[in-house]
Amino acid sequence: MSYSVGRVAAVTGVTVRTLHHYDEIGLLSPSGRTAAGYRRYSDADLERLQQILGYRELGFALEEIATILDEPSTGVLAHLRRQHALLTERIERLRRMVGALELTMEAHTMGIRLTPEERFEVFGDHDPDRYAAEAEERWGGTDAWAESRRRTASYTKEDWKRMLAEGEALNGRFAEAMRAGVPADDERAMDLAEEHRRYITGWHYRCSYEVHRGLGEMYLADERFTAYYEKTAPGLAGYVSAAILANADRAAAAGAGAR
Repeated sequence: MSYSVGRVAAVTGVTVRTLHHYDEIGLLSPSGRTAAGYRRYSDADLERLQQILGYRELGFALEEIATILDEPSTGVLAHLRRQHALLTERIERLRRMVGALELTMEAHTMGIRLTPEERFEVFGDHDPDRYAAEAEERWGGTDAWAESRRRTASYTKEDWKRMLAEGEALNGRFAEAMRAGVPADDERAMDLAEEHRRYITGWHYRCSYEVHRGLGEMYLADERFTAYYEKTAPGLAGYVSAAILANADRAAAAGAGAR
């Protein structure tokens, strides 16, 4: 089988102009030509193009890609494995960033319309706007951010006090369970994690199990948020994180069983 440049462009989404450029710089030269001189691409050419696009997605320059692909000791499968590992790492990093966003919006509430006196009364020494600029710069365009800003902007002083009280009470129940030796994957601990997920949804934004899982990981990944739980009880951040992950696994298993 061989394919025209137009067919390759249609199938892959790469423009004809780009394919011509790849040929001109020796990155992807078609294996054949018609009698009239038109390019014809083989299956092996398409396989190389797939590798090129994978490395481009990962941010490699064309010169770097050419060097990598022309390594005589590296086969096609090795390139695919390398790209898979790099893309998986990127996905995990992006997922952690999303988790950081959600946690930032949870821990550092935005759009607070309180007087300075009311703010001090509600939050004490804690400054809820401490990371607001950083969070808005990184995630200000997301739906979750918009939802949280919209909802919290209308909260009164009493709303904030009730929200913080509920969060502290929930942390206290987590700490009691941990001190009592309740495993993080026990039903009682997972039920507390589910309550925590619903608490976020009720006060800030819709918190899916996947988002909640990201929050649980962030409680250990970011020392600022670890400290938030550790001030209630040493080891609580790890306990809450483990309970959240166990609860997300429980929900996933229940969903699979329902199917």
